[in-house]
Amino acid sequence: MKIFWFIPTHGDGRYLASGNGARATSLHYLKQIAQAVDELGYYGALLPTGRSCDDAWVAASTLIPVTTRMKFLVAIRPGLTSPTLAARMAASFDRLSGGRLLINVVTGGDPVELHADGLFQDHDTRYDLTDEFLEIWRRVMAGEEVDFKGDHLHVEKAKVLFPGVQSPYPDLYFGGSSDAGHQVAAKHIDAYLSWGEPPDQIAEKIAHIKQLAAAEGRKLRFGIRLHVIVRETDEKAWRAANELIRYVTDDAIEAAQKVFKRFDSAGQARMSRLHDGRRDNLEISPNLWAGVGLVRGGAGTALVGSAETVAQRIKEYQAIGIDEFIFSGYPHLEEAYRFAELVFPLLPIDRPVESAAPQYLSPFGEIVANQDRPARKPVVSSAS
Repeated sequence: MKIFWFIPTHGDGRYLASGNGARATSLHYLKQIAQAVDELGYYGALLPTGRSCDDAWVAASTLIPVTTRMKFLVAIRPGLTSPTLAARMAASFDRLSGGRLLINVVTGGDPVELHADGLFQDHDTRYDLTDEFLEIWRRVMAGEEVDFKGDHLHVEKAKVLFPGVQSPYPDLYFGGSSDAGHQVAAKHIDAYLSWGEPPDQIAEKIAHIKQLAAAEGRKLRFGIRLHVIVRETDEKAWRAANELIRYVTDDAIEAAQKVFKRFDSAGQARMSRLHDGRRDNLEISPNLWAGVGLVRGGAGTALVGSAETVAQRIKEYQAIGIDEFIFSGYPHLEEAYRFAELVFPLLPIDRPVESAAPQYLSPFGEIVANQDRPARKPVVSSAS
């Protein structure tokens, strides 16, 4: 099981849709989150993309020298850059980071934003363009010199002179929920991502994509993108969930849902249908809460509960084929620690091996009465 966290380059805070408790996502703050991810044992972190965020490539690049082992899941957006330039960027980042790059392929979104960026293709045409983009990108990254002429892209003698570390290229992640998106995933993608829908809906999607991938002679891994609200008890977690949206007004919900309805993203439509913009319909599956999606686009659901409850729900997703989990929580710095401290010991995850030597300079917890080390919870091994 791989556990990722999230770098909130679009802003952070203690409440949704409010300036109360809001934080500026300065380099200093983002560095704190990245270093927490690095030290706590997360596999890596996703950086968002879009005009509401700092540029993911620039932000991730600034965090390379202040981290040592975490991987960066960074977006490429077919149509906004050429596949050859995107390949050079990826190879450079991968090499300079020591092989710590993963690629998130983003095709869909808000037509208004896409038009502002110069993309005017309709939904399915963008996925046709993505298919051509990835055909060129994968071959160039694998060391080929590529001549390609398609309906949307044309390159001659395209190549990368300075390869990356990972062979043939960093893993490709992707989350298209439409039929066109599923076809692209089956043909090109290494890890298919879904936003946090109920397990039965995820299982149905996994089965369909496995069939499409098999027809292409390929196998995919599967991941999920979720928020998480974990506390020492279920009751405390549900109180924290309600506290997160305490300043969300009906006007804010109406305005946000109006924007989401203009999207041509099948994934966003699926997220919005989970709650229909209603506050009284938010626990859509046991401990799966859709309150975040009232005002936030994209990932709109959270696992809510005690550490034991959340770990159980995660294992239920694992049982249907999910083995990569991208989590986030508000505020992202404190919640990165909270989730790792409470839930990591209950999950079979890959973590750095801890030294068996006494950690005199870095004790685990505060020394009790100036002389005694506090007891630690046992950690579940990755073989369990």
